Amino acid sequence: MNESVGFVGLGIMGRGMARNLLRAGCALTVWNRTASRMDPLVAASAVAASSCAELATKSTVIFLCVSDTLDVEQVLFSDEGVATGVQPGALVIDCSTISPAATRDMSDRLAALGVEMLDAPISGGSEGAARGTLSIMVGGKASQFERALPYLRAVGQTVTHVGGHGAGQSVKLVNQILVVGTMLAVSEALIFAEAGGLDVAKALAAVEQGAAGSWMLSNRGTQAAKRDWRPGFTIDLQQKDLRLVLEAADQFGVPLPSTHLCFQLYRTLQARNLGHEGNHALLKALEHLSGITVGSRASSDP
Repeated sequence: MNESVGFVGLGIMGRGMARNLLRAGCALTVWNRTASRMDPLVAASAVAASSCAELATKSTVIFLCVSDTLDVEQVLFSDEGVATGVQPGALVIDCSTISPAATRDMSDRLAALGVEMLDAPISGGSEGAARGTLSIMVGGKASQFERALPYLRAVGQTVTHVGGHGAGQSVKLVNQILVVGTMLAVSEALIFAEAGGLDVAKALAAVEQGAAGSWMLSNRGTQAAKRDWRPGFTIDLQQKDLRLVLEAADQFGVPLPSTHLCFQLYRTLQARNLGHEGNHALLKALEHLSGITVGSRASSDP
């Protein structure tokens, strides 16, 4: 890996990814809106930039990991954005989850500056970001995918080129349909187990290696059963992704009844000011409907 790397966005996912790039030996420049989040990485040998534009002057490969479409737009094209300082021939790798259509538009705008772009959204939660085991679905030119592979493999375990610009974002939306649908089923199963007087932890252990097993069950189901609502991915961010799914489904004319139900259930949690909790707190919406609290004998959590 002989290119200079920049990383914008040091939130729940980005900080683990940036640290893994450092561990892989990258010369890394970082920027984050909340400057204090750069301090641990600077202590580990990264260089802090004062703006996205300054970061771009120092980097030939630039990672972005921010919250929403408008955030990517601002990071790239504001007065102090990446486009102000970027070098022709540089590569932008956007690991955010945003609109596929907006991704295609932004890749065209960067191409006019002589800059390449890959959309490379990620899945695997904060655990995967910290361990370097993320799944990454990549859209863009095959030649740029090959260029990016050493850096993507520093942060992810499964890295797949899925098509042209925007395809990575579309596959990530497929991922999110599966995530929330699985968490809905997990939540129903936990309610059922509790209502039946089962030892919930033993019930999960009995089924998680069988046909019903999944990453969401083993990780977020176990977390929910323990009433640990710390986020690997927040409800608010999950809702943003589901909004993108439902907007695209509306354009396609495709019915997604389970996904729409999850969106509405998460909305009830946001109305209770729980948007900062992990997306596995979907369980709380079903608890409210059923009057059953999983683990109630061991917890007084509302």
